[in-house]
Amino acid sequence: MAEDLFSSHPTTLTPPKGDDDRLAWLRLLRSRRVGVSTFFRLMREHGSAQKSLAALPETARAAGVQDYTVCPEGVAVAEMKAAKAVGATMVCYGDATYPATLTDIPDPPPLLWCIGDTALMARPMVAMVGARNASSLGTRMARKLAEGLTDTGYVVVSGLARGIDTAAHLAALDGGTIAVQAGGVDVIYPRENAALADDIAKTGLRLSEIAIGTQPQARHFPRRNRIISGMANAVVVVEAAARSGSLITAKNALDQGRDVLAVPGHPFDARAFGCNALLRDGATLVRSAEDVIEAIGKEQVAQPAPIPQQPPKPERSLRDTSKLHSEILSRLGPSPLAEDQLIRDLELPSQKVAPELLNLELDGKIIRAPGGLLSLAH
Repeated sequence: MAEDLFSSHPTTLTPPKGDDDRLAWLRLLRSRRVGVSTFFRLMREHGSAQKSLAALPETARAAGVQDYTVCPEGVAVAEMKAAKAVGATMVCYGDATYPATLTDIPDPPPLLWCIGDTALMARPMVAMVGARNASSLGTRMARKLAEGLTDTGYVVVSGLARGIDTAAHLAALDGGTIAVQAGGVDVIYPRENAALADDIAKTGLRLSEIAIGTQPQARHFPRRNRIISGMANAVVVVEAAARSGSLITAKNALDQGRDVLAVPGHPFDARAFGCNALLRDGATLVRSAEDVIEAIGKEQVAQPAPIPQQPPKPERSLRDTSKLHSEILSRLGPSPLAEDQLIRDLELPSQKVAPELLNLELDGKIIRAPGGLLSLAH
């Protein structure tokens, strides 16, 4: 069963005022089976986190969940104390420091734990992702691109992983870099990047939507990847194998309306398969930072994206969306099924089904394979 009770597009809402309000936001988001979609739905319907918490048990009963209890206050208080101990600050959707680019995606994180310079999130950003087992040429290219982009005023966003991520962060330390983490913002993974993470906290920014102290798990990485692509004006893939998180990030970028660019590689190198496939399918070829800047436009350096004032409301009711999730999951199995075939079987417009497929993928309930194939998660 999906983590979210229901699904919806985020809505414009007033950011929390004071510590009590922030505590209520955290309790609501940490409550069982409340994910991003349910959080925004409850906030829109009830107007505040406190009222949403009060209504949540009845909402759960209406969805067939019995004996539901919200996140205890002590759990949220402990997380806030742990955040303070590691120097993390909470940035909530609607706050002045919340990245404007993230408000433009269907599933923005309601809150982010941040360590470092949050002002970097107001500058234009380019994401750089690639293979963990990067080649020497790949890491050299990543460094060159990151240096060129930061020299022009862009902030480089990546995932603090081995290989390409590490090379990009290192080269962008002086000019501005943001590391989006899959676990808690205080949990460094891989451990070999502990010194790099410390340096980023001093001159750049580390952030995560995951609870403080949480070790990264497999289901956290797709959630992290949609933040990496969502924060950026464009995503540059330097090296990527046929099945890799970098390609998931690239797909997220396309779904979010971001530009996707790729560095070509030798056809015999497995690490170049993903980039070459992206180029075959229409991604912009990258040879230098100038190619990236030309593709996304220099004007973005001076004019960050505005925060949208009123995103559209969802067309389906809560029960209809919950029913659609059940229908999708019932039609999938361990054997991959083509996404277009699933949409035909459901007899619904693709624009109504595709966002729910993404929600289920982010919840770790379905797996998306290359070629548009879907299957149930193991």
